[in-house]
Amino acid sequence: MITVATWNVLHRIHAENWYEDVSSRWPDEAARIDAVTERVAARTEQVVALQEVSGDQLFSLRAALPGRTVHSMQYVRVPTARRHASALRDPSEHLVLIVEGASREITAESFADDPGKGALAVSTGGVVVIATHVTGDRRRGKQLARLAELASAAPEYPAILLGDFNVDGETVASSLGAGFAVAEPEPGSLATRPRTSGAKSQFIDHVVVRGATVREVAVEDSDGLSDHNPVCATIAL
Repeated sequence: MITVATWNVLHRIHAENWYEDVSSRWPDEAARIDAVTERVAARTEQVVALQEVSGDQLFSLRAALPGRTVHSMQYVRVPTARRHASALRDPSEHLVLIVEGASREITAESFADDPGKGALAVSTGGVVVIATHVTGDRRRGKQLARLAELASAAPEYPAILLGDFNVDGETVASSLGAGFAVAEPEPGSLATRPRTSGAKSQFIDHVVVRGATVREVAVEDSDGLSDHNPVCATIAL
């Protein structure tokens, strides 16, 4: 068994550019970073995937988690503040995988058609774990095909994909193809990306497996720290 979680923690510049309520509720980004780090440090899962991690947030996580391995990938693109100067010391953006126990990085890459999205893969405990953030438009097709390649590169090992896929689970499953299964939260679960308007799915953060079985999956309340809620799961390998 392996326990995992995934959470898009919301890069501050994205929040301010897109008028997210989070930036209003947390005017002091340093305080929000501390609160996010505290929440992540308290998690007990063996693997935690994070998306939209700023350089400041990454520094905080590394300082708070000396007993865990913090794998990270920096995107080629650096978010640009559109409304006013950012208070971040390091505005770079990262994918992160926090692993308890031995692990080895396999690959870290931005997608060819979007320098601000990508995949970070590690091996740990006989399983390949991939953190990802997928673009929310038609580019997702090629990106999901690439994720399927990465997850199937060593078919003798189970694979787990964790991240913000920016689309519903049915679309993810059909795009990845045979052998992949997307964990579905129980009816009535919290949305992974709550919305008050629009037709986009509110369940876009997923745990996906190949060669493994999800035993439990749940969505937890982020309590306003991000526009996304964390998803956690227990997986039988």
